[in-house]
Amino acid sequence: MLRDLRNKIYAPVYLLTGDEPYFIDQISDYIEANVLDEMEKEFNQTIVYGRDCEPLHLISIAKRYPMMANYQVVVVREAQEMKALSGKEKEDDGKSKDKEDKNPLADYFNHPLSSTLLVLCMKYKSPDKRTKLYKAIDKHGVVVTSKKLYDDKLPAWIEGYLDKKKKKINPDAAKLMADHLGNDLSRIANECDKLLFSVKEGQAVTAQDVATNIGISKEFNIFELQDAIAERDILRTNRIVNYFRANPKANPFVLTIATLNSYFTKMLLIHSAADKSDSGLIAALKINPYFLRSYKTAARNYSFDKTVSVIGLLREYDLKSKGVDNAASDGDLLRELTFRILH
Repeated sequence: MLRDLRNKIYAPVYLLTGDEPYFIDQISDYIEANVLDEMEKEFNQTIVYGRDCEPLHLISIAKRYPMMANYQVVVVREAQEMKALSGKEKEDDGKSKDKEDKNPLADYFNHPLSSTLLVLCMKYKSPDKRTKLYKAIDKHGVVVTSKKLYDDKLPAWIEGYLDKKKKKINPDAAKLMADHLGNDLSRIANECDKLLFSVKEGQAVTAQDVATNIGISKEFNIFELQDAIAERDILRTNRIVNYFRANPKANPFVLTIATLNSYFTKMLLIHSAADKSDSGLIAALKINPYFLRSYKTAARNYSFDKTVSVIGLLREYDLKSKGVDNAASDGDLLRELTFRILH
């Protein structure tokens, strides 16, 4: 999509939808910044908001011809607030009635003005693909569906983001960022940009750089807890657990449970893998080769039966954290859980 825009291959209508706002912003921001020069923007670039924009008003803007420019750009932010884009509207009696045939937007999308770039930013929502509105945009314009990345794809995304900016990051540092920041790509990108200015040119970003510049404790985080449990290091595990108990908001129990469950599930794959070569395990686990040694160490310390038992414990304590047969705090549950895993 961005490649086409850089090559000045434009469409008259863009529908940007989905659950990941980062990619929607990337495309709409590029169009706003680059299609027109600064002088052209004064007369030919319009930003409106869905909740304040009626269909006829939007069409009147879209049908204007550019002034002293080849194009005009019209961006509708929060387009999900426009009832007309759904293809259905509510009548006063509360019944739904399909009004696509009477919706003026449908006619415009079927005959859009080629000199207008109409950009509809529909965040956290996807339109009904069965409607005539959607089909018209898909036929005459461009539809981009922006999906959330799965958690296991985040470290590679971080590495790729920094690589495009000529900066390397160690795999353990990328995983530490992903574990701590979650899958909010806008937040991750902002933190990556901080690292660009904080780490010397020519040096790769390390876990210590991440800990120092993003405010993550290198010694006390879920990544380190996972390693301590994998190595059956009781003293180190207890130190991290005590830190988690003292800082529950920064280390939610539900995230700890989910991370450990993912880790021990991968150990089950190691125990049951037909091909136990390094390449076979990397393919089965779908992990960066950097982390294979850690998983193999954990698999030696936890037999197949013990791994199954640990996964059972994680499910039990997940239910307890939700109030099933339990009145203890999350901190107490974590201490009890790690004790039972290690002994």
